[in-house]
Amino acid sequence: MSDFLPTGIQLTYLVAASLFILGLKKLGSPASARNGNLVAAVGMLLAIVATMLDQHVLNYEMILVGLAIGSVIGAVIAYKVQMTEMPQMVGLLNGLGGASSALIAVAEFWRLLDSSQPIPLDVNISMLLDVLIGGVTLTGSFLAFAKLQGLISGTPITFPLQQPFNILLLGSYLAGSAYLIITPDSLPVFLAVVAVSLVLGVMFVLPIGGGDMPVVISLLNSLSGVAAAAAGFVVMNNMLIIAGALVGASGLILTEIMCKAMNRSLFSVLFSAFGSVSTATGGAAAGASNQPVRSIDAEEGAMMLGYARSVVIVPGYGMAVAQAQHSVRELADQLERMGVDVKYAIHPVAGRMPGHMNVLLAEANVAYTQLYDMEDINPQFEQADVALVIGANDVVNPAARSDKNSPIYGMPILEVDRAKQTIVIKRGMSAGFAGVDNELFYKAKTTMLFGSAKDMVAKLVSEVKQL
Repeated sequence: MSDFLPTGIQLTYLVAASLFILGLKKLGSPASARNGNLVAAVGMLLAIVATMLDQHVLNYEMILVGLAIGSVIGAVIAYKVQMTEMPQMVGLLNGLGGASSALIAVAEFWRLLDSSQPIPLDVNISMLLDVLIGGVTLTGSFLAFAKLQGLISGTPITFPLQQPFNILLLGSYLAGSAYLIITPDSLPVFLAVVAVSLVLGVMFVLPIGGGDMPVVISLLNSLSGVAAAAAGFVVMNNMLIIAGALVGASGLILTEIMCKAMNRSLFSVLFSAFGSVSTATGGAAAGASNQPVRSIDAEEGAMMLGYARSVVIVPGYGMAVAQAQHSVRELADQLERMGVDVKYAIHPVAGRMPGHMNVLLAEANVAYTQLYDMEDINPQFEQADVALVIGANDVVNPAARSDKNSPIYGMPILEVDRAKQTIVIKRGMSAGFAGVDNELFYKAKTTMLFGSAKDMVAKLVSEVKQL
C-alpha cells in the first residue's frame, strides 16, 4: 500500500490536470463556461484530496481548520458580493493567490533556516522568484481593488522620477537576490527582499488608470498563476506547477487579447499613464465639445425603439455602475414581444475586467445567443435601425477610426455610428478614461438621453409598454 500511494497520488494529479485543461477549454464559450467551472472544480477537489494523502502532510487538523474557515468566508463573499462588484472581488482573489504563493516561499525559507539545512541553489532561486511575483501580485491586486472600489483615485498616479525610483527598487531586489544566492542563510536580507517586492507591486499599478483595469486584472491573474508554479518548484509539487502554469499561460493569452482590443502594447498600458489629464490633447478632445448635440426624452426614445425592426444594445461601464442590467433585459424582452430583433454588442474591454458585460448580462438571464462579439456585430450595424448605447464611451468613439491625432486612434471599436439611428444613455458629456471627447455624441444620427442608465432604461420600458 505504501508503495502504491505515491503512484496513486501522481496518477490523481494527472487526472486533475486533464480536468483543468478541459475546464479551460469549456471556458472559451459562454454556452459551456458554467460546465467548465464545474469540471475544473472537480479537478481541484481531486488535487486537494491527493495532496492530503501525501505522506509529507503532517498536520491534518490545521489544514481542515483552514479549509473550514476559507469555505465559510468564500460562501459569504459569493452570497454578498454584487455582480457589479465582481472586478473588485477578482482583484482581491488574485492578490490572495499571490500572497499564498509568497507565504509558501517564506515558510520554506524559514524551515530550512531553522533546520540548519543547506538551501539548494534551485530551491533558492525558486523561492526568490516566488517572493517577487507573489509580492507584486499581492500589493498590485490590492491597489487595483482600491482603485476599482473608489477608495483612491482611479486615474493614473505619477510623480517626478517615478521610473528611476522603480528601477532602483528592481535593482535593489536583484542585488539582494544575488547576495542570498551567495549567502542563502541571511534572514534580514531575505526579509528586505520580501519588503521590496511588496513595494514593487504598488509602484506597478499606481500609474495605471481605471480604464486599463481589464488588462491589469488579466495580467495580475496570470502573475498569480506564475507565482503558484514557482511555489510548486519550491515544495516540489507537480500539481501546483501544472495548475500555476495553466493559469499563468491562460492569463497571459487573455492579456494579449485585451491589448489587441485596445490597439496598444502591454508596455504602453503599464508605463504610459494612459488616461491622465495630459493625454487629452488634440483631435476630438480639442474642439468637439463646442458642437451642438441633440437631446431627447424617454418618450421619444421609446418610439424610436418600439417602431424599429432591429435594435443593437451596447452595454458599457455606465450600465455596470448603475446596476441597470436587469432593466436592460426587461427592455429587450418588451421589444421582442413587439417583434423587434434585439442583439447585444460586446466590446472585449468594456467594463473593468475581462468579460465584465457578459457576466452582468448573464446575471440578468440574457441568453448567450444574443451576445455578439465585436467582430461579429460590426458588419451588422448598417442594417440596424437603432443602436442603443448604455454607458459606453471610448469603445464606440469614431475618432478611433478617423482621427489620427486622437490618443485612441487605431483602437478597434463597436461601429455604432453606422446604424441608422443611435441613442446614447449617459449622465453628461464627460469624456471616457482616455480623456477625449466622443465624436459619436455630435453625429447627425445620434440623440442623447441624459440621466442614470437604470432610471432612463426603466423609463424606456414604461414608455415602450404604452406604445
